[in-house]
Amino acid sequence: MLAKIDKLVPGGQGIATLEDGKKAFIWNALPGETVDFSITKNKRSYCEGVATEIKTASNHRIAPEDACYLATSPWQIMDYDYELEQKRALVKECFAQNHIDVTPEPTQTDGKDFNYRNKMEYSLYWDNDDNQIYPAFHERGTHRKVPIKKSSIERPEIWTKASEVIAQLNAEHAEARKFQSLLLRCDQQGKVSGDLFVNGQPHPVMENLEDTLCGYKYSYSPNGFFQINLPVYEMVLREIQQHITTDKVLDLYSGVGSIGLSVARDKELTLVEINGAAYEEMQKNAEGTDAKCVLAKSEDVTEYIAPDQTVILDPPRAGCDQKLIEKLNEIQPQTIIYLSCNPITQARDIALLKEHYAIQKLTPYNFFPRTPHIESLAILKKI
Repeated sequence: MLAKIDKLVPGGQGIATLEDGKKAFIWNALPGETVDFSITKNKRSYCEGVATEIKTASNHRIAPEDACYLATSPWQIMDYDYELEQKRALVKECFAQNHIDVTPEPTQTDGKDFNYRNKMEYSLYWDNDDNQIYPAFHERGTHRKVPIKKSSIERPEIWTKASEVIAQLNAEHAEARKFQSLLLRCDQQGKVSGDLFVNGQPHPVMENLEDTLCGYKYSYSPNGFFQINLPVYEMVLREIQQHITTDKVLDLYSGVGSIGLSVARDKELTLVEINGAAYEEMQKNAEGTDAKCVLAKSEDVTEYIAPDQTVILDPPRAGCDQKLIEKLNEIQPQTIIYLSCNPITQARDIALLKEHYAIQKLTPYNFFPRTPHIESLAILKKI
């Protein structure tokens, strides 16, 4: 089936309007291209698919590094400058759809578009032809495993260790179906920790890793809560630090506390997190400081919000709870710093705050190069 791609959508696909008016969301397709595509999902008002032949190619199309790119990093097909432009445009569009006219800053990057992930989880695939186990990813949109022989988005130390583990399994004539996955993580110095997850068995205890952010050390489990791209994350932290002008700081949805403890440990700092495992790591990270650690849903402890305060928000993809937004509008702290992994819900939430707050700065960050994922940092000042 033939389609002309209009633009990219936040999900990462190219969108086209077919002859019958149906919308098509197509992977492996760039704006302006004419493609032949196969349908993977067909609904009444839209369909999804993958381009199988590029009839007219974009000037921004490049050859992907990996054969498995559609499973792991589907934006390997475009040049890197174009990826940065598209992410900025998508953030602007998300806010425009919520009636907020704002021009984001250029997408920030450390310039490293491959070998950046410090954590990977591989499935295991059994090849009946050569009776060997291979690392694998799931084919996009399916439960089918695709064996891989090369992957370029994780740090090389992780891929090397994965190859060693799987070589050992093959030497022992192990069966792939025995294992759920192989999880590996490495610190900035290249030390790798992780283990195999065995079906029906508790997850193994793994050796902790240690990294430094803004001069402070953090210890974390390979299977725990810690950022995937630390160099870019540190760029965000240094930007956040510039906008904290109050003595009181409230860090909501704080995870292991790496934002608040990196940028405001010298302030009157309160950290709030609901996940028990993340909260335990946060308490360890806060040792030796005066930070107050609270185990609760952020929307259930709104009594901590104060007018003479900076509030940091880093919610999950679903965005902030309505109760929290209402309390922010009621109390009106001086500054709200909102880091989001989903600009769609970030824009929705900020639209609900615009009666009392103006966007001082909006910046996309490329935490996950060669993928459609965007981190967006908004600095809101009380009007």
